[in-house]
Amino acid sequence: MNNHTSTTSDAQIAAVIATHRFGLGPKPGELRAAQTNPKEWLKAQIGTRVFNNPQQPLPTSSDLMLVYYQFRQTKKQLDEAEASGKKILKQAQLELFAEKNKPVRHFENFINDSLNQAAMANNSFAWRLLDFFSNHFSVSANNGGMKFLAPTLEREAIAPHLFGKFADMLVAVESHPAMLVYLNNEKSFGPNSTAGKRSEKRNKKLGLNENLAREILELHTLGVNGGYTQADVIELAKAITGWSIHLARDKSTAPGFVFRTNTHEPGARSILGKTYPASGLAQGQSVLRDLAVHPATAKHLAFKLARHFVSDTPPASLVATLEKTWLTSGGDLTRVMHALVDAQEAWLPEKQKLKTPREFLLSASRASEYAKWQKHQAINALTELGQQPFNAGSPAGYGDTAAAWNGADALRAKIEFSATAAKRINTPAKTLIELCFGDTLSPLSRQSILRAESQAQARALLFLSPEFIRR
Repeated sequence: MNNHTSTTSDAQIAAVIATHRFGLGPKPGELRAAQTNPKEWLKAQIGTRVFNNPQQPLPTSSDLMLVYYQFRQTKKQLDEAEASGKKILKQAQLELFAEKNKPVRHFENFINDSLNQAAMANNSFAWRLLDFFSNHFSVSANNGGMKFLAPTLEREAIAPHLFGKFADMLVAVESHPAMLVYLNNEKSFGPNSTAGKRSEKRNKKLGLNENLAREILELHTLGVNGGYTQADVIELAKAITGWSIHLARDKSTAPGFVFRTNTHEPGARSILGKTYPASGLAQGQSVLRDLAVHPATAKHLAFKLARHFVSDTPPASLVATLEKTWLTSGGDLTRVMHALVDAQEAWLPEKQKLKTPREFLLSASRASEYAKWQKHQAINALTELGQQPFNAGSPAGYGDTAAAWNGADALRAKIEFSATAAKRINTPAKTLIELCFGDTLSPLSRQSILRAESQAQARALLFLSPEFIRR
């Protein structure tokens, strides 16, 4: 950005930072609204709800687990009928049900709804925080069942606790069917549990699965250098045995999380030097609540939040401020986000972060009101840009630094998306400049945009300008 000295320009610089760095880019009128008091404009969004669209409710994970069971049963009947060359009773109805309930159809509905709500939201700061935690607790839609479940994790376990205590979010996430299935905890059996001993007698030993426990410690809480040992991983894995899912075969009992006493490893557990007495479900919950406020967790999450919102190499003083707030507040995310907004290090005028493909797409959507994604358009666009929803491929999630998004393929995808988007909207480029940047856009960018041969080309150049792709 330019070095402006006028009060108006200084206020605009702060408003651009508020809307682009903390939010998902301004909608029409938001830059002006943020300009009066950018910090208070952001703080007003702390505590607000996301996924607030009661007119178009989507199925819950419980609903979808039942649908998926019915879908698989229907497909099995149809496949058997096709193999035998015989018609079956109500075949047309079964075929219609199977077509309507393909996992990808439900998956697209969730992604479209999420993008459309974020594109039109008045609280994009809250949506940015949701995106952060959704990636922090990454799950991949790598099969039919996960296509049903993956998009429900952020809605049911993350969003309700977005500005509450991290401990509550952590417990909700780790016991959600999407996380349990993704990291195979429903297949984890305590060796000395009733089910474990029974299986051993039958020479069909059911073993302990460490996947979820390892990712809780390495990714979700302490961090890879958080001071835990392999023994802690095993003990935590034992503490959360029995955390499973119930897939009802009818509507008599709602599918979802279930604690199975017969697969839970009995006895006390020793984790990070603390002993947790045998208490069934509460044992694992107690461990998670302690992990949520552990100093290593505070340090790990403070760094990740500072890196996500401010810079790939965030100032140590900013990380220290967030870390201290985390510890003194017991992981209160409202307090932590207030500390982030109040930190002067978060308001340096230099553009410090390359927008992720999702942020880039949503910024363009919000600026031009290019929303209302249909069918597979949004998924295709994000796939081409390199960030297909819920497809990071590992529990570590998508990269959150420029190195993950600044390659040649990424640039080509941005150019193609910008050209397509620019042709489908009608807002004049000059209007978009004022809407997004006021008078803070560099003379070089402004000149190249306004001298373009057509309005479509001018809009595309704006979306590709250094000021737009970085925040």
